[in-house]
Amino acid sequence: MSKWKHFGFVLPLALAVAVIATEAAAAEAGHAAPRWGDFGWRVLNFVIFAGILWYFVGGLAKKFFKGRRQMIRETLDDLEERRAKAKEHLAAVEARIARLDEERKAILEESRAQAENLKQGIMEEARRQADQIVEQARLTAENEGRSVLAEVRAALADEIVDAAEKALRDKLGAAEHDKLIANSLNKVVLH
Repeated sequence: MSKWKHFGFVLPLALAVAVIATEAAAAEAGHAAPRWGDFGWRVLNFVIFAGILWYFVGGLAKKFFKGRRQMIRETLDDLEERRAKAKEHLAAVEARIARLDEERKAILEESRAQAENLKQGIMEEARRQADQIVEQARLTAENEGRSVLAEVRAALADEIVDAAEKALRDKLGAAEHDKLIANSLNKVVLH
């Protein structure tokens, strides 16, 4: 009954406005007064049509607008939720940007430490290789020294033998020479 309550107040008001508007329009144009019977039937026809339309379509229209209102409310809630998530994401990104300088410093410090470790490793390897080269040079020098010493000894021995042979030739005669060889052979054979 409440929906017809408003309809009851609006209908007479609409009729009164329509009558006044029609009389005013007719008076200005110089026409004869309108036929009220015809006008009444038309108004009644319109009211019945509007009532039938409201009866059949009003519930659907209400459902549509309620559904639309609910959909808009859900969309707004979803947008609000997405907005909150976006704010959180923005805050996380801003915090990460703020930490970016600290991360850069940490990465730079770590790179310096790695470079220093690499430098130390290279220096130690270079020292080790230098020590090996020095040791090889020392061994090579010792071997060459031994070789030269052996050559010098051999040369000296050859010179001593030549000098001794020359001295013995000058001092020994043929008989003494044969006797010396025989004694040497006896010593070699007996031992």
